[in-house]
Amino acid sequence: MTAPVVPLGAAGDGASAAAEALAAVSRHLDRCKLAARTVRAYKRQSAAYADWLAAHAADHGDAFTGLVGVEGAVTAWKRDLITGRSSPATVSQALAAVTLMYQQAGLRIGVKRVRIPRPGEPDALTPQQEAALRRAAARRGPRDAAIIAVLLDAGARAGKCARLDAEDFAITATPARSACTARATRSASSRCPGAPDLAPAWLDMRDRDPGPAWTGQRGPLTISGITQVVLAAGADAGIKGLRPHRCRHTFATRLRQGGADPAQVQAMLGHKSIDTAARYFRSGSAGNAAVIERIFDR
Repeated sequence: MTAPVVPLGAAGDGASAAAEALAAVSRHLDRCKLAARTVRAYKRQSAAYADWLAAHAADHGDAFTGLVGVEGAVTAWKRDLITGRSSPATVSQALAAVTLMYQQAGLRIGVKRVRIPRPGEPDALTPQQEAALRRAAARRGPRDAAIIAVLLDAGARAGKCARLDAEDFAITATPARSACTARATRSASSRCPGAPDLAPAWLDMRDRDPGPAWTGQRGPLTISGITQVVLAAGADAGIKGLRPHRCRHTFATRLRQGGADPAQVQAMLGHKSIDTAARYFRSGSAGNAAVIERIFDR
């Protein structure tokens, strides 16, 4: 059974046509076998485009009346996203979402995507920044110190960190050998070696009751809550705009610096492809400088 085609509206009727296209793409996405995060992102980007069209109705009243008007509107939106310093990946995702939305309206558009440069050395924290972050998190309390430790010492994503339960921490007799089991999906779990020695202090404070590992005044911390902890600890450490994924980059970079090969980094990070882990082995300016200093410093 094919999805119903949304008829293109007449000139000046862009608002109703956009609303119909939004509803159509939402129904389509609900049926797609895409990751939940991708579905949410596509819906968000499609809605953002519709809002942008409403704000620029005087210039793009023909955004649903023909291919020329459509491509003109999408190109202008793309230009605004780039001017607003959206990342190439975000712009490409936005264009993919809007392309899908127009497909549900019966139009195939051909707006050129933004080229995403091949990433070089990831933006890891320096050893000094990492130490400052750990100290700042410790000052904020056992919970925040343990969260930062999970992100830095296990390389967990924010979503995986937020999903941790108290029972996911396997505390051994030797604190340095503690580990956590971070459930990535309902059907699989992965072991995170080198996990936080600081978790016991926080779990003791919360009485080791079963349930979500991280709690606040309003209940369990969500991904947003984990992010806010990292932002706050980063600000206290003098690292503005710090996000959880930079801690993950730091974990992977430390693995590489410690002698891990790409396959080991892939396994530790849980990447499906070794190509993803290989980015941590691409040459960057900091890495090049360190190699030169090590080889030629007599």
